Amino acid sequence: MTTGQTAPVLIFGILGFGIVIGAIAGWITGTESWGKRIGYGLLGSFVGGLLASLIAGDGLALRPSGIIGSIVGAILLMLIDRAVSSRSS
Repeated sequence: MTTGQTAPVLIFGILGFGIVIGAIAGWITGTESWGKRIGYGLLGSFVGGLLASLIAGDGLALRPSGIIGSIVGAILLMLIDRAVSSRSS
């Protein structure tokens, strides 16, 4: 496989992983909106997973520290959204 063919596969893999992480975090926090689950899953996965992997010294490889960091990042974003939404209502 050439480099030009791996980019779309990688993008779909990242999107799929973010959706799964968002579903798990939404289940934990009780977030019902699938749009928020997907969005916060992707953002939390990127930020939380990246930070946890780098802090643990795993680099950018897919390791348990990155998966846990991804879930924690998505949960934090969902809880922040809930706090901001309840304060403004």
